[in-house]
Amino acid sequence: MTIRRRVTLWYAAVMLISFLLLGGGMYYELVYERQSADRKQVPQDSVEEELGEVLLYYVLPGMVLTVLGGWWLLRRSLEPLDRLTLAAERINAENLQNALPRTFNGDEVDRLSEVLNAMNQRLSAAMTEIHEFTLHASHELKTPLTILHSEIETALAKPQLSIDERNRLGSQLDEIQRLTGIVESLALLARSNSGQMKYSQEPVPFHEIVRDTAEDAVALARPKQVSVKVEKLDEGWVLGDRNRLRQMLLNLAENASKYNKPGGAITIAVRSDGPSLTLEMANTGDGIRKEDLPNVFRKFYRGNPGPSADPGGAGLGLSIAQAVAKAHHGEINIESAREGWTTVRLSLPKLPKPADENATPS
Repeated sequence: MTIRRRVTLWYAAVMLISFLLLGGGMYYELVYERQSADRKQVPQDSVEEELGEVLLYYVLPGMVLTVLGGWWLLRRSLEPLDRLTLAAERINAENLQNALPRTFNGDEVDRLSEVLNAMNQRLSAAMTEIHEFTLHASHELKTPLTILHSEIETALAKPQLSIDERNRLGSQLDEIQRLTGIVESLALLARSNSGQMKYSQEPVPFHEIVRDTAEDAVALARPKQVSVKVEKLDEGWVLGDRNRLRQMLLNLAENASKYNKPGGAITIAVRSDGPSLTLEMANTGDGIRKEDLPNVFRKFYRGNPGPSADPGGAGLGLSIAQAVAKAHHGEINIESAREGWTTVRLSLPKLPKPADENATPS
């Protein structure tokens, strides 16, 4: 039964009850009571008084019943639509397989749920194909890139090369290395998005990884004479993959250096906040425009890097960082003030300190 028909029937029933109540009241006041008064030969109320009683005891309750009944009917009719809306708001690229709720009564909302579920299944299948294509394409590209890399290195080893030839081959080698990095990043994202990425599950001293990353950040920031300062380093462990966590932090440190200004600064802090460990990595620079902030974790998104930035790479670092953070049940976000500081905030679930700390892999 459609919603229109159901609401019409329900509202007709409410109106019928209201009219029966009103008609019964008018009959009782204007006919039955007058006939009873005539039989008993008692004084009768005036017509005005009886109409007042009808309005007070029957018309007013009938109006209230009609309004409340109409509100209840509309609320009950729209409740499945509210549930569908809330469920649809929770759908994203990672849970397209989750079915939207259905009433199975054949009405408009149920048919809409069925259509949306079918659409989500098609989208899920299409995204799976995209991830598989990316994974296969990146795998196929690795072999020719490896061969080119080896051949150019061999050519560079020849002593008879002129300076121009050596510079040209060196430039080609840099581009091949850059392509290799892009291919490996795409493969990593494809495996992560398709659930094929394998992450170790072991206690990891997060503070040690951050300390090592800070040392690497010093080297990354040296060309721009950017200072690196560890403001706070609370001790804490997380459950996860040490190598992937380090890769994530290196991506963040590389971005903090790349999008910094000459003579700028990078600050790093790790705080133990209740059940979480929170990393804050901030850098000076041109900042990120407000309209770019919602898109910074998109693959290949570069935005407006600003005059002092050196935006090498392919725009995959933050996408990889987000994928690794989600795989470790964490959250990552970015705050930025134009012409000021940009802060990356990473929160990860904290583990209790292992009983045998020395057994933790280094």
